[in-house]
Amino acid sequence: MNPMFEAELLVHLDTQIGSARKLLGLVLEQGKSIRNRDVDGVLSRLADIQAEMGRRGQLETERVHLLRSAGAALGMPPTDVTVEHLCHLVDPGAAENARHRSAELRGLLAEIAREHGINRALMRQELAFLSHLTRLVGQEPEGAYAAPGTSKNGDKPAAATSTSRRVLDLQA
Repeated sequence: MNPMFEAELLVHLDTQIGSARKLLGLVLEQGKSIRNRDVDGVLSRLADIQAEMGRRGQLETERVHLLRSAGAALGMPPTDVTVEHLCHLVDPGAAENARHRSAELRGLLAEIAREHGINRALMRQELAFLSHLTRLVGQEPEGAYAAPGTSKNGDKPAAATSTSRRVLDLQA
């Protein structure tokens, strides 16, 4: 049992939990901004999420270092090291703390994934509605309702008319 490894493990798990809590808060705030159609809020939270994800990248590097150290101590590849393996390297009290913190971290990461999925679905819904409105304003046919060059019932129109529009006419 290595007291330095024990402290490093528990501190790392606490740091991971803190980061995951912060990320969950940001994802929840982003969801509120999406629901309120607050574009600036959505973009601001996105920037915050990206910054926290950068920080989590550093935490991942630290996690890999811990797994390599544990793998070397256990005589196994770092990719095979589990929380239970880590618990063999620390005293029983620290092992129980590590198990508890690991479970909490897994729960937070699952909640982040769930909320992020909800946010993505909400954004898709908002963008589909915006696309629909844009087509209505531009008097373009709905892509989902009729294929180009066909009427709503699927027949070819009697006289094909050009529906192309020039956005910028550079001919003088």
